[in-house]
Amino acid sequence: MKNMSPWWIRIPVIFFIIFGLMEYFIDSGEKPAILEYPITQFFMLMVLLILIAIELILKSIENIMFQTLSKEAQERYVAAKADSWQWAWGTRVWEKLTGNKPIEKEGEIILDHNYDGIKELDNELPPWWVYMFYATIIFGVVYLVRFHIYGDYDQALEYEQEVAAATLAIEEYKKTAKDLVDVNTVELLTDAADLSAGKAIFETTCVACHMADGGGGIGPNLTDDHWILGGGIKNVFNTISEGGRDGKGMVSWKQALKPVEMAQVASYVLTFQGTTPANPKAPEGDIWVDENAPAKEGAPEQTPEQKTDSVTVAVNE
Repeated sequence: MKNMSPWWIRIPVIFFIIFGLMEYFIDSGEKPAILEYPITQFFMLMVLLILIAIELILKSIENIMFQTLSKEAQERYVAAKADSWQWAWGTRVWEKLTGNKPIEKEGEIILDHNYDGIKELDNELPPWWVYMFYATIIFGVVYLVRFHIYGDYDQALEYEQEVAAATLAIEEYKKTAKDLVDVNTVELLTDAADLSAGKAIFETTCVACHMADGGGGIGPNLTDDHWILGGGIKNVFNTISEGGRDGKGMVSWKQALKPVEMAQVASYVLTFQGTTPANPKAPEGDIWVDENAPAKEGAPEQTPEQKTDSVTVAVNE
């Protein structure tokens, strides 16, 4: 069967067909699979090398079969190939880069050496190889001048820059990945959606002990300034996560609630501060003052009873 398409059409077409099928069948989210999964880059490289190898093998078989033809058959074959359509500019560039002798002119460079019917051609180095060799020399000179003479930057500086960039990327990711929050990184949530989610959790799991208005029942009052285990978002989050006082406090919720859910309900609990419940329970614990809050001008110094350790844990229980 006559082959109607040249190699420089076959290889790209087959390559991009395989590439398209890979992207279609691999679920990589919003990113292309070749960027999301680096192993796919190696796969496509192997596909390209295999396609090139197949074309080279076919070309070698064609050359061997040409040598088995009679002289008249060879002439007819060469004439038929000459009559077929060829990309003139691409052919000229290819011949210039490879420097290959046509099959019919191989007799000009064949060596006298003959071993068991095998002969050797006196081919010169391909021009593309020579050009690449010259390019590596130029690259080496530029590299030497840039890094060893002018000292542009070294590996240590490059490493520090990469670490700094990665640290910024991690911080940006954490801003949107709320489930990565913990007691050290939790912040007060003020968004209406977060507070609404926190209210739903509170009304499901907390009202039995703290009442719907936070006035307290079995658990302490959440509306006053007194806290058993410390106030503030970090302390409240920690109490919800780890539980209250041993033997008589609130149970730990870290197995039942996700980190983002604990942050939401902790933020909602703090909205009770300063409100007036229907039947408030008597204050328990000590008055908690945030040591990290900006000091108010003319504010009286804290009394010993007001000072607490900000490291102590959260919510009233």
